[in-house]
Amino acid sequence: MTNTAAPTSHPGTFTRMDESTAEQWAVIGDETMKNQPRVAEVMLDLVRQLESVTDGFAVNQLTHALQTATMAEQAGADEEMVFASLMHDAGKVVSVFNHPAISAEMIKPYVRDDVYRVILNHQDFQGRHYYQYFGKSQRLRDQYRDEPWFALCEQFTDEWDQQAFDPDRETYDLEHFAPLVRKLTAVPRFV
Repeated sequence: MTNTAAPTSHPGTFTRMDESTAEQWAVIGDETMKNQPRVAEVMLDLVRQLESVTDGFAVNQLTHALQTATMAEQAGADEEMVFASLMHDAGKVVSVFNHPAISAEMIKPYVRDDVYRVILNHQDFQGRHYYQYFGKSQRLRDQYRDEPWFALCEQFTDEWDQQAFDPDRETYDLEHFAPLVRKLTAVPRFV
């Protein structure tokens, strides 16, 4: 049975978008921005969940993410790159095989395009260090050589990401990075 009742007049409530009003969308926009702080908390929780993902490495993926972000910060990377370094493998909570795309899309509204591209493509750059063990080409990064973000992705993967599996390496804790996550996710950029 189809509901033929007229849309309610309460701002922010409708049952079909094509019957919505500007007033309703103004309420939704206001409520969305009031709730924006939850984005940081969800992202931090995803990073925490990496603690349960080890998959044969010397450290769990939480430690790996923290080490990567620690090395980026110590090397003088800007805030967006440090944030991306922390979040680069958060997608592994959902799918190890598709984690670069998942992680990149999560951070896209909060970082500039070159940082987004680094995270989206970091796996092809990492392949230089191990793809031969899976019968794949170690030269997948070469297809991006003319991209303006190539050098940044090379630095990320070669200097930080691929080295961040050392149980004895200095590693800042997640609370160190939490204020940065909250700051950068406070206001999204429209993408």
